[in-house]
Amino acid sequence: MVRVLQIVALSILILGGLYYTWTGLPRVKPATMDTREAEALMLVQSTPAIGAATILDAMNEHVRSMKDRGQGVRLGDWRVTHVEGDIYEIRVQLRDQSVRGQWFEREYIWHAHLGRKKVNAASLPADGVTPKEPDSEPPNVPGVPGLS
Repeated sequence: MVRVLQIVALSILILGGLYYTWTGLPRVKPATMDTREAEALMLVQSTPAIGAATILDAMNEHVRSMKDRGQGVRLGDWRVTHVEGDIYEIRVQLRDQSVRGQWFEREYIWHAHLGRKKVNAASLPADGVTPKEPDSEPPNVPGVPGLS
C-alpha cells in the first residue's frame, strides 16, 4: 500500500512539472529565428507603450497584475513572420479571465518596418498599447463660414 502511494505521489509530481512547463512563461526560440526576425521582434518589444516603458513591459505588467488579483492569464509565444522586404509581422496571444470567470483571447499584432525603424499596430488590441506618432502636418480643416 505504501509503495502504491509513493508511485501515485511521484506521478502527480511529474504531471505537475509537465503542466507547469507547458503553461509556464512565454518563450522565444532564438535558434529558429534569423537575425532580421530577431531584430523585428526586439524593435516591437522595445517600442514605448501607453502606460509602460516598452510594449514588452506593458504585456508583462498586465500578466502580473492579473495574477496578483487571482485571475487566470496566459501570454503566448511571440511569433515573427516575414511579410515583404523590410516588413515583419509580430503576433502574441493573450488569454485572460474576467472577474466573472469568462475567458477572453486577444491577438496583438504589430508590423515592424526595419528600414524605417518604425512599429505600427495592426490589430485593435495592439492599438491600445502602441502610442500614436504625432502628425507632422496640421490637419487641413476648412474654416467655418462667417467666422474670422
